[in-house]
Order: sequence, then C-alpha cells, then structure tokens
Amino acid sequence: MPRSVNAVASRARRKRILKQAKGFYGKRKNVYTVAKNVVEKGMTYSYVGRKLKKREYRRLWIARINAAVREEGLTYSQFINLLNTKGITLDRKVLADLAMNNPESFKALVGQVK
Repeated sequence: MPRSVNAVASRARRKRILKQAKGFYGKRKNVYTVAKNVVEKGMTYSYVGRKLKKREYRRLWIARINAAVREEGLTYSQFINLLNTKGITLDRKVLADLAMNNPESFKALVGQVK
C-alpha cells in the first residue's frame, strides 16, 4: 500500500505561516522553520501589544489634559476632582480631544468647573 502524506494539507499549513511572515527580513520570510518561530513570537507580542496600546493611549490623554489644564492654573488631579464633584462625566479621551482640537471650548469647560 502506498504511503499517504497528505501533501495538500501540509503545503497549506506551511503556506499560511509564510503568508503571515510576509514583510519580515531575510530568512524569516521564506524559510518555514524560521518563519514559524518568528510568527509564533509575533502573535504573542500582538496579544500583549493590544493590552499595552490601551495603557499608552490613556497616558497620552492624561498628559494632554494636564498640559492644557496647567495653562488655566490647575493641575490634572485637581481638574478631575472638580469634574467629579460637579457631576460632569466626560472621559479622558473626549477631554484630550477637546484640549487639542477645540481649546476655546476646553477653556470654557475649565471655567465652568472652577
């Protein structure tokens, strides 16, 4: 009886890995054994990266709000505290967007909170 190797499935498996390694440098993009390791590691980094992205954006928003609020004579923590006491529920993403793209309305908001 002839040996069955299922070449279609194994070729598809290799092709899928090499397709994911497209754009990598050197042997990482066209040697299956190298590409397999690199793609696997890249997948773990992409999972972690999705979590880190959220943290980094929040840090950026806080820095932008802090910079805009300090021009008005407050600190970030004082501003957030005043927002909470006044019952204004705007998240940091919206506040940072206001501070960057619409500074006059942000100044009005700070004036309303003071």
